Amino acid sequence: MNMEKLVKLGDRSFRLYKSENEILSYVKNVANQINADYIGRRPLIVPVLNGSFMFASDLLKELKLDCELSFVKVVSYHGTNSNGQATTLIGLNQNIEGRHVILVEDIVDSGHTLSKILPNLLQQNPASLKVASLLFKPLALKADVKVDYVGAEIPNDFIVGYGLDYNGLGRNLRDIYQVIDEE
Repeated sequence: MNMEKLVKLGDRSFRLYKSENEILSYVKNVANQINADYIGRRPLIVPVLNGSFMFASDLLKELKLDCELSFVKVVSYHGTNSNGQATTLIGLNQNIEGRHVILVEDIVDSGHTLSKILPNLLQQNPASLKVASLLFKPLALKADVKVDYVGAEIPNDFIVGYGLDYNGLGRNLRDIYQVIDEE
């Protein structure tokens, strides 16, 4: 008997893709890399809302160094498709000049969001600017952006859970689910 774990969000169904334990191992791996790279520094951690809030929370719990936190919020998705436009809604409220900044993303797929945020942050003259992402879809990448810390590379499938949503639903799921093509 198939005991596949499924969820229904709005008009779409999703199957289990990554368990909470797998996700937390990705988080720990990213944190270990950051801990090693930032010894003796106090980075500013900048999660991109809304999607990265769960990853950012778990990541900060694993960081063994002094760090600060500030958020930015952008929107680039509607339903299961990126609209290709990233619109900044909330920006940084502090000076990042001379600071080591780590931008935290839930997922990098097209790269449009990063291509909007990174130039803006670089204009503020940080000492360094790195990107940490829980998930990365290299086959979906359209923008020329670099992801410095990656929890896992995944195929170009639509997923929800652990902060990722489908039309605002599913962010609260502990696991990550992959859309089931309904024909």
